[in-house]
Amino acid sequence: MTPELTYLTYAVILLIAHAIIQATFSDLSKGLGWALGPQDEQRDQNLIAGRIQRALKNYLETLPAFIALALMLKVTDLGTATSATGAALWFWARVAYIPAYASGIPMVRSIAWFASLGGLVLMLLPLLGA
Repeated sequence: MTPELTYLTYAVILLIAHAIIQATFSDLSKGLGWALGPQDEQRDQNLIAGRIQRALKNYLETLPAFIALALMLKVTDLGTATSATGAALWFWARVAYIPAYASGIPMVRSIAWFASLGGLVLMLLPLLGA
């Protein structure tokens, strides 16, 4: 399996973990009784649960590009050390993004986000002939 597809596998595992983390923080912030009940009334989640939810939304916005690039690199057999580095950078930046966003520390979330985009660019370069 190519490095890009390996990181695609990890990306799916991260998606599952991120969804579980988000649901857990959201439910706990709304109350366990509410979470286990019919959830008929709306309840707001706390600050950290909201941040984790927004981090998951952001992950879901960039995941399709990562999937497309990983598959295109495999199909075209254009994967290189650069694209493998890009896949690793994207993945680990996305892992770092979750606690960075949840912590609320200024600039940290943005640095992780820009690093993940850099990873996508590195994956794109071999497909553009660069």
